[in-house]
Amino acid sequence: MNPSTIKKVTCHAVAAPVERPFTSSRGWLYKTRGSCIVEIETADGIVGWGECYGPSAVAKAYIETQFAPRIIGRDAFDVEVIWEDLYNRIKDYGGKGMAAAALSGIDIALWDIVGKACGKPIHKLIGGAFRSEVTCYATGLYFIDMDRLIEEAVEEAQGYVEEGFTAVKMKIGLGDPKLDIRRVAAVRDAIGPDVRLMVDANHCMTVPQAIRIGRELEKLDIEWFEEPISPEDVDGYVEVTRALDMAVAGGENEMTRWGFRDLVVRKAMDIIQPDVCAAGGISECRKIATLAAAHGVECVPHAWGSVIGVAATLHFLAALPDQPPSFRPMPPMFEFEQCENPFRDLLAKEPIVQHRGKVQIPTGAGLGIEIDRSVLDRYRIG
Repeated sequence: MNPSTIKKVTCHAVAAPVERPFTSSRGWLYKTRGSCIVEIETADGIVGWGECYGPSAVAKAYIETQFAPRIIGRDAFDVEVIWEDLYNRIKDYGGKGMAAAALSGIDIALWDIVGKACGKPIHKLIGGAFRSEVTCYATGLYFIDMDRLIEEAVEEAQGYVEEGFTAVKMKIGLGDPKLDIRRVAAVRDAIGPDVRLMVDANHCMTVPQAIRIGRELEKLDIEWFEEPISPEDVDGYVEVTRALDMAVAGGENEMTRWGFRDLVVRKAMDIIQPDVCAAGGISECRKIATLAAAHGVECVPHAWGSVIGVAATLHFLAALPDQPPSFRPMPPMFEFEQCENPFRDLLAKEPIVQHRGKVQIPTGAGLGIEIDRSVLDRYRIG
């Protein structure tokens, strides 16, 4: 048997309670953090790890019933061959959503296997590293205490700056534009003019609302306005992007090169944000980034999940060229979300951490992390 033959596929559905529940403009209250962790083992005992974005039970069902039976006995090095086969297997039922997220987890795990078998980090296998570290921005400032919305945002943002972050992203979309602006203005005043500040509306606004509040946000030197409107409304994104001078970002809910095609070709947004755990894995995100570069659209990936997703995103970022290349290049930033998450902080035996606003690109084989199985056992739900 070929040593790299896939022998076993295991899905670990995990969840953990959140000590301080938080909400975004969608009104969803986050009481737990969870994930579907994919484990793939080859005939020679190499184990690769991947992660799927979204509801863990759904991803687990897709993999166990649709994908795993098709990859048992395949060569793990045939990463893109397997990707195309699995994508076409489920295309009739929809090539986006949880099907793409499940495929993403498998793709990441296969790249981890290939890296470990070769003794090389993933970024070396996908073109090399343009950088050994990335600037990270703190994602946080959700809505927790509705009686202290402005005060809690200011305190949290100041804490990130004290930790060394040089960029912060906050939530807006409270249903009261004036309160949103007061909250953003208070944060901008607290962190000063030299810290980059982004806002994220979690697609809760109409086109006129987004344009109106966007013009006020521009006065506060906002780096980008993320997901102002519904992701399905491509024409609306074109309107918002054309109306505002600041960058408009989105795409974390989009999947595959075909899903991003119209967004990029029409320049519906200035910055696309594919998630390696959702959009089709490392293999597909490379294609999405190339498509964006060909049309002069920036790629700054979305990241939300465990240390596996963090590591996969860092390898993808390492291999992205500066956007655009210049005398003083502006490399893409890494989203380091700061909400409570044991799977980000505890799942790897040596966690990935930021130091003074920078995160080092992993240099170990594959993803470059070692999984602590006791954490999977402790939080397993399926």
